[in-house]
Amino acid sequence: METFLTIVLDGLQFSSYLFIVSAGLTIIFGVMKILNVAHGSFYAWGAYTAAFFIGKFSDMGTPDAFGFLIILAAAIAVGLLLGYAIEQLILKHMYHRDEVLIVLATFGLFLVLEDIILIAFGTDPYFAFQPMALLGSVELGGIVRDVYGLTLIGVATMVAVGCWWLLNKTKWGTLLKAVIYDREMGISMGINVPLVYTMTFIGGAILGGLGGAYIAPTISVAPGLGTEVIVLSFAVVVVGGMGSIAGAAIGSLIIGLLRALAVHELPQVELFVVFAVMAIVLVFRPEGLFAPAKPRKI
Repeated sequence: METFLTIVLDGLQFSSYLFIVSAGLTIIFGVMKILNVAHGSFYAWGAYTAAFFIGKFSDMGTPDAFGFLIILAAAIAVGLLLGYAIEQLILKHMYHRDEVLIVLATFGLFLVLEDIILIAFGTDPYFAFQPMALLGSVELGGIVRDVYGLTLIGVATMVAVGCWWLLNKTKWGTLLKAVIYDREMGISMGINVPLVYTMTFIGGAILGGLGGAYIAPTISVAPGLGTEVIVLSFAVVVVGGMGSIAGAAIGSLIIGLLRALAVHELPQVELFVVFAVMAIVLVFRPEGLFAPAKPRKI
């Protein structure tokens, strides 16, 4: 029973941070039809920024609780600065280009941003354990878990509810749906599509940064951090369906729980499980499990 509970909790925690990052990736694709490889850099920059400033403020004697504000501020700052700069300076001029060229451009951006991280933060790992240590641990079903890891599940739930509310209960969500289904018609009806694209990209970048910033206290923040997460995020959105928030949530749960099971029971196939799930889904549902319906133009 303890092993089962451990696998479930580990899977939920892993699924939670994967969902936060993947939600940003799938929102950008759903609205802008851009497969943003540079999304992994938003995650890495969020983690590095949060870890760096948590360490600095801790050395200054600031209460550890201040670390939670730093995490939120780091995600917003990374999303606003990097997201706005990339969308305005590069992607804005490529919307009418071939999709393959845009993917290559974002891949180039990913490589550049990874190198800039090394210049800005160096090659030594960062440890920002203070927020996790502050919350301590709790016993659940005979096993001891850190409370901070459990809050990650709550944050992912808030992100999911927030995305649902934004898309289904607000005017902005209606505008997004209009642009998703027919960009040209949206322009003809007076929707400021360039602004929608900019805000969407910034929002997705903030989610990517939030995933990295919130996971930073639980890991060693080191070079190459964004590479693994972008691969796993692509697997999530492919399984769930590109452009679907519900698909990102289900895909994250499937991959997170199965990977946790593999880690505990058969660690040698840990990464194989992720890609096996993706391959099986692609065979039977090439568009993903919950891909949004495509409009049929007449």
